[in-house]
Amino acid sequence: MGPATVNVNGHCAPEFAGVQEAFERNFRRHGEIGAAVTVTLDGEPVVDLWGGHKDADRTQDWERDTLVNVYSTSKGMTALCAHLLVDRGELDLDAPVAHYWPEFAQAGKRDLPVRWLLSHRSGLIAPRTPLPPGRAYDWDAVCTVLAATEPWWEPGTAQGYHAVTFGYLVGEVVRRVTGQSLGAFLRSEIAEPLGARVFIGTPNEEHASCADMVGQLDEALLAERLPGAPRPPFRSLDDHPMAVVMLSLMSIPTGDVNSAAYRSAEIPGGNAHASAHGLATVYGALVGGKLVGPGTLEAMRRSQSRPGEPDLAIGPLAPPGFELRWGLGYMLNHQCRLGPNPAAFGHGGAGGSYAFADPENRLSYAYTMNKYGGGTAGDDPRNGGLVKAVYQALDGRRG
Repeated sequence: MGPATVNVNGHCAPEFAGVQEAFERNFRRHGEIGAAVTVTLDGEPVVDLWGGHKDADRTQDWERDTLVNVYSTSKGMTALCAHLLVDRGELDLDAPVAHYWPEFAQAGKRDLPVRWLLSHRSGLIAPRTPLPPGRAYDWDAVCTVLAATEPWWEPGTAQGYHAVTFGYLVGEVVRRVTGQSLGAFLRSEIAEPLGARVFIGTPNEEHASCADMVGQLDEALLAERLPGAPRPPFRSLDDHPMAVVMLSLMSIPTGDVNSAAYRSAEIPGGNAHASAHGLATVYGALVGGKLVGPGTLEAMRRSQSRPGEPDLAIGPLAPPGFELRWGLGYMLNHQCRLGPNPAAFGHGGAGGSYAFADPENRLSYAYTMNKYGGGTAGDDPRNGGLVKAVYQALDGRRG
């Protein structure tokens, strides 16, 4: 449990007072250490709260500009970089990846379209062999390995969450088109123009603003929740499907997520360091039509999954009854687990962070924290309570 009281800073519109109550309750009931939540309507913050501490010893206060590793919530920002290029006519989602990245044509991937990278259908869930410790920090080395990797299943025939490889695959396409790394493009084309504190490849001068993650992925718990045998359509059945996902973590040394090397690296599938205000600002700009046109916005959240289709990687770990549907780089809210709008879309991260856009309600939302809790699928009760309070307040405004 957390402290009985915590200093909560920021502001909250009176009609969203329930969100602040839920935020404060997370510290009392769920042992929150440090966290922030931001909600925008029509691009303007109606909730912008932060509180707690940046470190496990509770000696450093969480501030509005505090950055924290948001794990796979990063993927929403990575996908957005690709969609900016689509919107500008510089990237064709139905063109072969090899058109932009010629080396990718190896191992039967000559005709694999960019679309399948964004929708987790390329079969490139991991390299075929483990990489040396720390190799995740070597962009060129990882991309060289992935370009030569044979897909784990026939591309396009199934979906399976590309936990870490997503960022390298999409990021290398962005780099080939623009000449900029994914992190540099995000910074120059999205974050800096919007004044949003979102980084992939966090500058050294920002490291002091970063909160430490407290807690780690529980691999023993994962093992308990997984079925006991591998299954098709994996082409190599001597590895369990989830072992493949773990392999895709690229041998990042345990505990490295708070290191300077990790923070400085570009791992666009999972190491964005962001503030809640920064993430909500980006999604708010997206909702407001400031980043892409309406056609691109609609395409981003169009389902690329078949109804009832299992996800080969994250499926065994998802909450009971959860059916994962992918848009083009985004998790879709078709089951209304995160608010009542099935057309809302965004991405969550291991540990509990979540950020999304709800265009119909002209709303954006972001929650960040440093106590490792729920999973990527948005099943953390801290986040769930906040989202519930947001929509209750929205209903109250209309009533």
